[in-house]
Amino acid sequence: MDLIVHGGAGSAPDEPAKRQRVLDEAVTAGVAEQNPLDAVEVAIRVLEHDPRFNAGIGASVQADGVPRTDAGLMTEDRLIGSVASMPGVEHAVTAARVVMEETPHVQVAGVHAVDLAEAFDVPVAVDLWSDRTRERWEELDAPPHHPEVQLDWVTSNYGGGDGPAGPLDTVGAVARDGDEIAAATSTGGRWAALAGRVGDVPQVGSGFFATAAGGASATGSGEDIVRTTVAKDAVAAIEDGLEADAAADRAIDAFAEHAEGTAGVIVADAEGGLGSAFDSEAMQTASARR
Repeated sequence: MDLIVHGGAGSAPDEPAKRQRVLDEAVTAGVAEQNPLDAVEVAIRVLEHDPRFNAGIGASVQADGVPRTDAGLMTEDRLIGSVASMPGVEHAVTAARVVMEETPHVQVAGVHAVDLAEAFDVPVAVDLWSDRTRERWEELDAPPHHPEVQLDWVTSNYGGGDGPAGPLDTVGAVARDGDEIAAATSTGGRWAALAGRVGDVPQVGSGFFATAAGGASATGSGEDIVRTTVAKDAVAAIEDGLEADAAADRAIDAFAEHAEGTAGVIVADAEGGLGSAFDSEAMQTASARR
């Protein structure tokens, strides 16, 4: 088993050593699993539970004052599960796996995704607030709940919804064992975005992608990642014959040609190679082999 995880691409984090310990814990838990799909789910669940990251507990708060979570995962045989815009769901990655394994669909969103998760014993109605997000939210002059007012507020203050510097610590994992590969990403989205906004993480090819050649998980400026399909680009580079590190570099170089924001990506290839690249100030990763 080969496994790599990331804790988001963005500005240099507070308490990087403590965050690194959690990433190391996540990769240790994941690499002990029996297959790549279990490995990425278990690793990401560790990160979703830690409020230092922007996934699960500690998720970013949208403009209506509600934290919502998104996640997606994919295997080498193109099985996909994705969920978006879920209030109260800590383990979005597990909800995404429910979509993959229990439905004929690729993605389910909103309260319907919450209902589906609950039907398969995924905990819902979880308090996703952390001390960090509550303190930051209380500092904002938040708008009323009316959608038009929210839109004006988001657009005038945050440049069309990309959001101010806030929790950017989306998490992701990619694993490979023999011929099996899985990639997954989980997030709380962008801080103070329009209520219901969905970014790159749950979109196939943008936040996550996998084929028999390899898998990738992306993180960073969500709207730009969607426009440039970073995860799919990284896997395409592997299919073109590049090793994992070089494939990650090529995907980020291509992203930078078309985007104003920043991004990072982690990659695992079918030969057991693990790689990462980013053009932000920082992106913490951890990896392990068994």
